[in-house]
Amino acid sequence: MQWSELMDSVYQSWRSVGEFFSGLMAQLVVLVQQAVSWLVAVYAQWGVPVEKQLLAAYATLYLGATLLVLFLVWRLVRRRRRKSLQPPAPEPAEVAPDASVGQGREEAVEAPSRAATVEAPPEPVSLYDRMRSGLSKTSSALIGRIDSLFTGASTVNQDVIEELEEILITADFGMKTTQMLVDGFQQRAKELKETDADQLRDLLKDEIRRLLDVNAEPLALDRHSPFVLMVIGVNGVGKTTTIGKLAQQFSSQGKKVVLGAADTFRAAAADQLEVWGERSGVKVIRHDEGADPAAVAFDAAKAAVARNADILILDTAGRLHTKVNLMEEMKKLYRVLGREIGDAPHETLLVLDATTGQNALVQARLFKEAVGVTGIALTKLDGTAKGGMAVAIGAELGLPVRFVGVGEGIEDLRPFDPQMFVDALFEKR
Repeated sequence: MQWSELMDSVYQSWRSVGEFFSGLMAQLVVLVQQAVSWLVAVYAQWGVPVEKQLLAAYATLYLGATLLVLFLVWRLVRRRRRKSLQPPAPEPAEVAPDASVGQGREEAVEAPSRAATVEAPPEPVSLYDRMRSGLSKTSSALIGRIDSLFTGASTVNQDVIEELEEILITADFGMKTTQMLVDGFQQRAKELKETDADQLRDLLKDEIRRLLDVNAEPLALDRHSPFVLMVIGVNGVGKTTTIGKLAQQFSSQGKKVVLGAADTFRAAAADQLEVWGERSGVKVIRHDEGADPAAVAFDAAKAAVARNADILILDTAGRLHTKVNLMEEMKKLYRVLGREIGDAPHETLLVLDATTGQNALVQARLFKEAVGVTGIALTKLDGTAKGGMAVAIGAELGLPVRFVGVGEGIEDLRPFDPQMFVDALFEKR
């Protein structure tokens, strides 16, 4: 009985294989017939005699198939020849036996510990060095061209102004901001009796700092208790990571922080926030995936008040200004927070990705119109040569840049200092 079942199984398997190949051959035959019909029609249009049309069609198919096979064979031979011409991998060099191997086990074990004590701890990196390193791409692309322009210019003529405009626009200062900078620079340059490269460089540096100073305003965290910070932005700009870094920095400053995971569309966002909370010893309020974000905001506000927290940071789902339902959800969060904590949220922080350039400026303008953004966190500034948008945001939108991200580390998210920013940008490298 078992042998019969085995043979029947083998028969069914071969039958399935046969049916597969039969179907494949049938499709191939149909394909060849269609190709022949098409070729016959083509040769008929070309005026080939009727008795030769079918023969010409089959000859064309045969020639095409032959060329295809020859091409595949050539590719195979070429690949094998290329592999054969590659030099063999070098054999690892023989290592001389260590004389200490036979001197007893204790000495061999103690050696690493003695060597480890020689290593010195890495020196702490200053805030200015972090900013300088983070702006290296922008500085290399921008300041190098500016220095070349001013070095070769005896006067600030129209050619110099036009090239300066091009340099600034290329660095994503934007048309409006570039015009403001160039107008101020040109007016002050006219007042100079003599001009040299260093003077012109300092003039432009002062104009950029002047624009940044207009909207420079640090967060006044002590004005409210708890201070409610709502973080918004599109997906992928680093909202959750920014919140985690802020929480750890505030916590290290002795402030009591509560985090609210109101991005209930992505369970990963709440999980990531909890990891940050564990690192910094911060309480995270979260609900199940798909829950009402307003309910999370309500519980987070209650927890912040009950714990006498200094700061409540609320994460929100990534959204575009065009999504009406998500914008309405945002307004609901405002109402819930304002009802539980007076005048909350006290700061609506929009996180922007600096590598997106002028698109980030467009996002900031639209979010400001939709929900009333009060500050900007500019991330990934170290990953772009177009750091001019940090100036454009303040100049064109009147929004203060609160924080800038110049690296992956926790300390690389820093409160924005206009003077430090300009000094790091213009430092000669």
